[in-house]
Amino acid sequence: MQGRRRKFWGWGWEDEGPSEAQCAKIAALLAARFNLGKIDVHHPPRLDELDLRPPRPPIPSSLATLCSTEAYDRAGHTYGKSFRDVVRAYHRDFSNPPDIVAFPRKESDVMALLDWCTDHRVGAIPYGGGSSVVGGVEPPAGDRHAGSVSIDLSHLGRVLEVDRVSRAARIEAGALGPALEEQLRPHGYTLRHFPQSFEFSSLGGWIATRSGGHFASLYTHIDDFVESLRVITPSGTIESRRLPGSGAGPSPDRLFIGSEGILGIITEAWMRLQDRPTFRNSTSVTFASFFDAANAVRAISQAGLYPSNCRLLDPGEALTSGAGNGSESVLLLAFESADHSLDAWMARALECCRDRGGNVPEGAGRTRTDSGGARDGAAGAWRQSFLGAPYLRDALVGMGMITETFETAITWERFEEFHRAVMAAAEEAVQRICGQGSVTCRFTHVYPDGPAPYYSVIAPSRHGSQIEQWTEIKSAVSETLLAHGGTITHHHAVGRDHRPWYDRQRPPGFAEALAAAKRTLDPGGILNPGVLIDG
Repeated sequence: MQGRRRKFWGWGWEDEGPSEAQCAKIAALLAARFNLGKIDVHHPPRLDELDLRPPRPPIPSSLATLCSTEAYDRAGHTYGKSFRDVVRAYHRDFSNPPDIVAFPRKESDVMALLDWCTDHRVGAIPYGGGSSVVGGVEPPAGDRHAGSVSIDLSHLGRVLEVDRVSRAARIEAGALGPALEEQLRPHGYTLRHFPQSFEFSSLGGWIATRSGGHFASLYTHIDDFVESLRVITPSGTIESRRLPGSGAGPSPDRLFIGSEGILGIITEAWMRLQDRPTFRNSTSVTFASFFDAANAVRAISQAGLYPSNCRLLDPGEALTSGAGNGSESVLLLAFESADHSLDAWMARALECCRDRGGNVPEGAGRTRTDSGGARDGAAGAWRQSFLGAPYLRDALVGMGMITETFETAITWERFEEFHRAVMAAAEEAVQRICGQGSVTCRFTHVYPDGPAPYYSVIAPSRHGSQIEQWTEIKSAVSETLLAHGGTITHHHAVGRDHRPWYDRQRPPGFAEALAAAKRTLDPGGILNPGVLIDG
């Protein structure tokens, strides 16, 4: 009996996502919203429709048991999950699949694969869950390499050791989010890092891409949980010392956190854990003014309260997610703890909101010891919308829509000017390129010195021009982000999609140092070519 399978062309499980009837209803709603007439709903590709190029390099007998050239495996490892990836899949464009998909079962298998790739000039793409939305897991194009192998770490998914005294665990890098949490649950612990891709992304992928997770403040990135790393490079194994902190020169861990697989393959990590939360306190606050709401968020972030959720939705974002009626901004606010009641923390946060024009619901601010609150009301509506968004995005591609997000960060004193500039640039680009569309904003994370705004675009495309129009919008908004002092990415990583702007954002001297590290650790230039730096 065949087990449940993931889609080879898009997000998630084959048996999940909007049904045909639901897609027809969504298409009708979009047609009415954008006055488009009838929208045709195109079907995603089937495996038997694909014409994959024959594998090029012969698999050595010593690695044969680790490797697959099956169409499903090769097609499923051709792309990540970006808009451009899904559009190409819908067009049945699998012209550059990996030649081989390898499934190492132990660390020595990873070493053997990298040795073979180096010796035979084969590109090696580290693959965790394949959830990249920035072109981070594609095989290299062109003829600089004799072929490519996607190295899938899904068999390296165990929690190997739990240190209950120091509250940490040694975990293999291929562990996907749900399996990782299930292994920690009997110990009463959680990593408590929940990116939107949680179900289909891995620990190693989170570390390699500097993933942003559950916490809206304090513990925002995976960096905060890494205690030490073990990395296999073509030049040898690197393992950092396990310490709570160190001032001994530049951190070796930092070299690999965010390296996106160009320096080595992370195989294990000691990760800081947390007790599973038992106290929860959550509510939503509405504001007539988005900037008043932003000022409330700034006050909360600078008060040292450290809410687990502090997501601000502008009126359009609130309406789209079902968290509001479209006339007000909505702040989703939550605190969690495994140790103490949270009434005082919430009371002070709500005071910050009231002082800045927030409308606080009656009875808000009571701590609960069940899992409710965050699943109720506006917060619950937003959560459901958030979790279902990747499935919906794939369906919208099949309806000829353009959807894209721009996540960034900026300091508070520049935020208002920055926000106005980005919204104006995005709205102008959407109107000019597509004729119409919508742009919304929310905060995903907040810091004492600035927010991480997340801009979403949806617009109808011209038939056959989805990627070209997406590229124009992507370029226009990205140029504005950089010109006004923001970062080109806060938590989605660089990949190939953000390279033109990342190359300008990073200091030139750092680029040279990164290239030197690449030459030292990967002298053959086989690891994830085209990501972060050129070969």
